[in-house]
Amino acid sequence: MVKGTGPAIIFATRKSVASITLEKFQSLLRELFQFDCADLDFGIYRIMNHKRQVIERFITEDLPRAIAGELERGALAEQSQAAQELQAAKKKVLKDLGADALDADGNLVKYQDSSTGRRYLEAQAKAAGSRSQEALEAAIYNHLYAFFSRYWQDGDFISKRRYSKKERYAIPYNGEEVTLYWANHDQYYVKTAEYFTDYTYKAPSGVTVHFKLTAADVEQDNVKGEKRFFLPRLDEIAWDTPLPLGEESGARGQLVIPFECRPLTGQEAIAYGQKNQQEAIIARTLAEIAAHTKTPRHKEILASSCLCVRRTTADGTPVSYLEHHLRQYTRRNTSDFFIHKDLRGFLSRELDFYLKNEVLNLEEMEAAGEGLAGGWFQMMRLIKRVGGHIVEFLAQIEDFQKTLWEKRKFVTETFYCISVGNVPEVFYPEIAACQAQWEEWERL
Repeated sequence: MVKGTGPAIIFATRKSVASITLEKFQSLLRELFQFDCADLDFGIYRIMNHKRQVIERFITEDLPRAIAGELERGALAEQSQAAQELQAAKKKVLKDLGADALDADGNLVKYQDSSTGRRYLEAQAKAAGSRSQEALEAAIYNHLYAFFSRYWQDGDFISKRRYSKKERYAIPYNGEEVTLYWANHDQYYVKTAEYFTDYTYKAPSGVTVHFKLTAADVEQDNVKGEKRFFLPRLDEIAWDTPLPLGEESGARGQLVIPFECRPLTGQEAIAYGQKNQQEAIIARTLAEIAAHTKTPRHKEILASSCLCVRRTTADGTPVSYLEHHLRQYTRRNTSDFFIHKDLRGFLSRELDFYLKNEVLNLEEMEAAGEGLAGGWFQMMRLIKRVGGHIVEFLAQIEDFQKTLWEKRKFVTETFYCISVGNVPEVFYPEIAACQAQWEEWERL
């Protein structure tokens, strides 16, 4: 425990503005790169996990080091040095001339002819418009956060082209007489029913938990029908033969929980209510899964792989691994999403626009004077370089999803229904000899 006066303790534990803005930006990057899915082990998440260490190192080490290194050279270093000299001169004034020598805005109101006063005025003139290294660092992180957050919405990058600072949007137009435009015209729309897949995560105990979709009643042809829900079949839970729990035993088997996706029956609709029905299904699953676990050995594995706490909410409510991943699984298959066709090109163009219209503020540059112009351009180059690295990481992930989406689908089975009038008469004897065809006609 630190001893000392109250204000001293507050000063010791207070975070700098640069640290706060860095943590805020790092939190956004972890959301963009889906770090909350790090324990998933299927599909694109398996690919992302191979790069997650590289991205984490970039977020926590390379990014702060690159920005701090850039601020220690060039025009930005001169600005921060001038700001430091001004602060030192201000402390000297307060010490030698007293607090009444400066007004609330930091202007010297008396003792201008003293040596201390002259040095302060010189430092003030030199530092006009300059910012400290901490302020510059915070400004860079704020710009990066503002840029990437403006296009990120509910887990997707939305193509909202900016026209000005006042959040007006621009529609691409090349002089056509008539143009048809929609907000997501350069994105693929993916309906949840076309994204069904199994879901796997690894628990801290080493057990692999597998959500397996065994039955799905879905609408066809990318249309929406009656609302469907994911219901577990707890009576059909399957366990692999697990190894004993222990630090040396390594992988400990697999727990398979089967699901079906379908509309609710009348009785189920009454049981789960009219609102937040999927949440009610999850709550009942959490309450009943232990009752469907028969042996003490399996109950032990269940407690270590599903029911242990993964995180806590803002109000301190614990959330287990099973609850967290059930929500991830159901939302993933009940929320439509988009895949951008050219995320790299879109974000690169928007970053150029942001630098010219948000970072390069002509009014502030004019007020600061020509001497600080070099610092503005150095900051623009730094933001563009860092932003370009992040865009490249994001584009690799998005391009991989686009490649999967554009991949030609394999046709496993086809059925044709053709009226008899469109069948050439040469095939009539063969049709008439087919007993299965006659039985189908009778049935239909």
